[in-house]
Amino acid sequence: MPEGGASISDSTSSAAPEAAVPDADTAASAVPGNGSRGGSDLPARRTAGRGAHGAATGGRGSAGPGAAGRTSLLVTLILGGLTATPPLAMDMYLPSLPQVTRALHAPAATVQLTLTACLAGMALGQLVVGPLSDRWGRRRPLLTGLAVYVVATALCAFAPTVELLVAFRLAQGLAGAAGIVIARAVVRDLYDGVAMARFFSTLMLISGVAPVVAPLIGGQILRVTDWRGVFVVLTGVGVLLAAVVWARLPETLAPADRHGGGIGETLTTMRRLLADRAFTGYMLAGGFAFAALFAYIAASPFVVQEIHGASPQTFSLLFGLNSVGLVVAGQINGKVLVGRVRLDRVLGLGLAVVISAAGALLLMSLGVFGEVGLAPVAAALFVLMSAMGVTLPNTQALALMRTKHAAGSASALLGTSSYLIGAIASPLVGIAGEDTAVPMAVVQLAAALVALACFVGMCRPGRGHTGAEHPAGDERVGEDN
Repeated sequence: MPEGGASISDSTSSAAPEAAVPDADTAASAVPGNGSRGGSDLPARRTAGRGAHGAATGGRGSAGPGAAGRTSLLVTLILGGLTATPPLAMDMYLPSLPQVTRALHAPAATVQLTLTACLAGMALGQLVVGPLSDRWGRRRPLLTGLAVYVVATALCAFAPTVELLVAFRLAQGLAGAAGIVIARAVVRDLYDGVAMARFFSTLMLISGVAPVVAPLIGGQILRVTDWRGVFVVLTGVGVLLAAVVWARLPETLAPADRHGGGIGETLTTMRRLLADRAFTGYMLAGGFAFAALFAYIAASPFVVQEIHGASPQTFSLLFGLNSVGLVVAGQINGKVLVGRVRLDRVLGLGLAVVISAAGALLLMSLGVFGEVGLAPVAAALFVLMSAMGVTLPNTQALALMRTKHAAGSASALLGTSSYLIGAIASPLVGIAGEDTAVPMAVVQLAAALVALACFVGMCRPGRGHTGAEHPAGDERVGEDN
């Protein structure tokens, strides 16, 4: 793996000088096996600075100003496109859910399984692709996954029954997982500490455009064709992304830093990661926050369109507005809060806001405030979604600070837990049918409360445990002996 970030055992030192950062061309030539393809676009190595400890404690020395900006713009856009795979696959399809229900003569709960299948596929796929990327490098598993993703998405467009659509969506999720998990691993290859937290916020700006634009595009597609046309467009997007990755994204994990072991070594690495209570706490906190997000994704088309009578286009506009809130909050996190405020404090604030918004939604759904229209519900959903822009990138950054080695395996555990929990939460929102928003609010509130409990109980914020300290014992987290 590229040199740069402090390991867990090193990261408690706050006086380490900032490492020199080579320019992009120098960094590109330093990676073995790159060849000429995409060499000029390889991001510069991450700076050491004060390491993970500096990030967790709010120190500014772990990355110079604009560290994320040293990464090639094209590579940054590619990584953003890879992290946008979930919102593209999910959100462009959302406005057509009621239409799929009618076209395939299936109940709403069954159609929502198409979301669950995609989520479950993304969860399980990450668990496989992450360790493979630690062994074979980032490019090979990524390109294979993107190729399968394109085929599976095209098959979704021709599914004759809801059962086959569920199966094809599962395959789509399994293949699409490659982009999600490897994008995070590439960031960990290149950055550490404050720079990593800031770069995750930058990725949120790029990938956040997808949920803003995707429902709008989906709503407009439904004006000229049916739900199958949505998957045709998604297929074209997948082809374009695969071509750009093949041509311009270089390898970021040198052969000398790859793991040569098999399944046994992979399981040992994951066991060590899970044995670190702080890593597991951040992982679970992020996973249950993700569940609150996907409860919104699964239920909002029915809440907005069926309960409040909005059109698919109005739903798309509201969904896009909520995504703008998420993006803006993510930029405030990366540009203003990171490096000035402890990341665990920012994370705690984000979870508190999610709990407040979900509680307000539950009270409105139960009729405590009488008959409410769409505007108050939309406002509460906007606040909840905006808080995700602070919560999600910080859980990922704090967890990945725990491991310098096996970034693919660590990223796989983070992604798998999030998507599995989200996949379980999604069908629960439809238990009481299409005429009430109570299940959505209950799932969101319960998930946020569990996330807060995991964060407080396992990560111990404010008790001298920053999330970057060396855990008990001599082993470094995620590193093989």
